[in-house]
Amino acid sequence: MKQLTKEEAIAMCENGVWKSWTPKQRAIFQCVQGRLCMPFAEFHKAVQETLGRPVFTHEFGSLGQAGILRELAGTAAAPSMAEIIALLPADKTIVMVKP
Repeated sequence: MKQLTKEEAIAMCENGVWKSWTPKQRAIFQCVQGRLCMPFAEFHKAVQETLGRPVFTHEFGSLGQAGILRELAGTAAAPSMAEIIALLPADKTIVMVKP
């Protein structure tokens, strides 16, 4: 898929063409673009609606986004909580478990 230029991405965001797309169309299109073409909140919402699960913002990082795209395409299952936590830097991760 052609990557949009900075100017094209800004124009797409401003003209709102993405508003007529389904959540799945929004999610897939934005996942394969290098530049944000719609407000991040709308992209995040579309991904969560399409996948039917909460999606943590750090999942949109380079490693996680590849998994999100595979999940959107139906070629991968949703990650476990351990896999989602593993996307965080180990030295920045503290996991608290209720007794």
